[in-house]
Amino acid sequence: MNINASSASSLPIEEKIRYARELFDRGGETLLREPSVTKLLAILDRNIAASQEAMVRFGIVDACRHCEEEEGGSCCGAGIENRYNPILLLMNLLMSRDLPEKRQWENSCFFLGENGCRLKARHILCINYLCLRVQKMLPPNDLIALQTITGEEMDTIFLLHETVKKILNKNIR
Repeated sequence: MNINASSASSLPIEEKIRYARELFDRGGETLLREPSVTKLLAILDRNIAASQEAMVRFGIVDACRHCEEEEGGSCCGAGIENRYNPILLLMNLLMSRDLPEKRQWENSCFFLGENGCRLKARHILCINYLCLRVQKMLPPNDLIALQTITGEEMDTIFLLHETVKKILNKNIR
């Protein structure tokens, strides 16, 4: 089986999730024994924690929650999930994050739950995007600090994504 995330890009999200679970069943143990993967997973876990802490510290979590609960919607709208590919979803399984079976709210992203995103490893758009309102509320130095922190998370996601894909292509046929 050739692991080509771009060939799965047009699949419905439920199929991408099924594919990610199949990849995990077939290659998860191999990946979790691979030192390069376990090292990147540990780094990513730390980077995600740092990004989340920064989002709380800079008031972004509260601003997004307010928008969702008080103003009738957030940036996590239906369709955002279409940007995800099976490898990125597999990375969540490798991080012991279960993938949802169904969408919680019809007009929201498939992965949006009661407490925000149900995924741990998120798409770059979901990490990097800040609406104009949030951008205006942050002083320039805070915005730069946030972008530096989240940039490390995005770099690690990219490295892990490519490493997982390479190992799967080599070991799963």
